[in-house]
Amino acid sequence: MERAAPRALAWAERRLPALTRLRPREALPIVLHRRRIYIVPTGFGLGFSVLLAVMLVGALNYANNAALMLTCLLGAATAGSMLVAFRVLNGLVIGTLRAGTARASEPITVSLDLWANHRERSAVRMDITGREIAITVPAGGSATVEFELHAERRGWLPLPRTRIHTQWPLGLFRAWSWIHPDSTVLIYPMPEAMGPSPFEPQGDADRGRPRLGDELAALRDYRPGDPRRQIAWKLSARHHGLLVKDMEQPAPKEDWRLDWDSVRGLDDESRIARLARWIDEARDSGRRWSLRLPDGYFDVAQGDEHYHRCMTALALRP
Repeated sequence: MERAAPRALAWAERRLPALTRLRPREALPIVLHRRRIYIVPTGFGLGFSVLLAVMLVGALNYANNAALMLTCLLGAATAGSMLVAFRVLNGLVIGTLRAGTARASEPITVSLDLWANHRERSAVRMDITGREIAITVPAGGSATVEFELHAERRGWLPLPRTRIHTQWPLGLFRAWSWIHPDSTVLIYPMPEAMGPSPFEPQGDADRGRPRLGDELAALRDYRPGDPRRQIAWKLSARHHGLLVKDMEQPAPKEDWRLDWDSVRGLDDESRIARLARWIDEARDSGRRWSLRLPDGYFDVAQGDEHYHRCMTALALRP
């Protein structure tokens, strides 16, 4: 008997998706319409209905027209609140998805835009990953819902099924709908905490020493033998001695050529973690780097775009 219940539920979810509210993944934007909005009375609404029934019986029993009219007015307000709750969700559009960047085992911030037409949508709530978020969508405008997803591993992280519901305006009825966006966010690999630096080709002994440049690096005191054209005459006039423009600039740092095959003795996940750490160190130190993987090569470059291309390739490694 215990085994039959899960099988029956699985069969119902396959055969009766409208009844069990199980919907396949849908591409954004998603429009809520009358065929996917469901309404049930809340606990407060059931209690209020019992109260109205008691008031109706009492008014009829004592032939009290005032009590009967009050009961009818409250009943009409109850029916009207059900229509208002439906209209809050009807026509609501779940549109653009935006996501930040995160690494495995870190939370990633995701944003969803909700759009409304000519009516304001008040007290709209979304249940996402066990958290309830309340928003109000202005008439003819949009509102943004931000939430966090926790990623256990690198790669594509799908968005979970989300329930959108409301109890506006009187809390007597709950209208809700399920959405399951066919959208994913990318999770970068977690770099290793510490390890060796990548191999650097050994060049001449002058690498890294200062060299003459075209831009001013600093001002220093005059030393015998300094060229007269480098003396800062205007600044020296306000100083007790001569000042010289120091035009020396440090030599550029060596490019890092990161190669998958050069990381030996590690499994694939450890290789990915080490390459991710090297890419982080190269970007933080202002170096240029290239990345060679078994299925692709990224030429020497630097900057955010190059960084995201390399990290994306590592995140999608099988």
